[in-house]
Amino acid sequence: MPVPSEWIEHRRGDRELVGWLRPEGHGFVAIDLLGRPVTGVVDWLEGEETLEAHGIGYLADPYELRLDDGHWLRVRITEVSTDAIRVKKEDWGDMTATHIDYTVPFPLPEQLRPHRPAR
Repeated sequence: MPVPSEWIEHRRGDRELVGWLRPEGHGFVAIDLLGRPVTGVVDWLEGEETLEAHGIGYLADPYELRLDDGHWLRVRITEVSTDAIRVKKEDWGDMTATHIDYTVPFPLPEQLRPHRPAR
């Protein structure tokens, strides 16, 4: 899904895209690179500050992908675009592991979520 035309890109000082500001009513909603709202309706400055504080580090965090059989597989994000989100099965850096990739749509669908460690 292409980003809606009304979403306004927000880039850090180094020009790295960190998200968008989506106009809503008399304010804006900050949206991260996975297409998730990270604020409610806020003013422009608060939206920008929130996106910069949120950063992009969450892209390196572990995630879980729900497979067709209902099981959750630990994965890492390898690529994010407004066309798709690509992930790979977690291999903990093992260079000999078989590389298994999956593609899910943008914005972040329900079948992909941040990893939830066993309790």
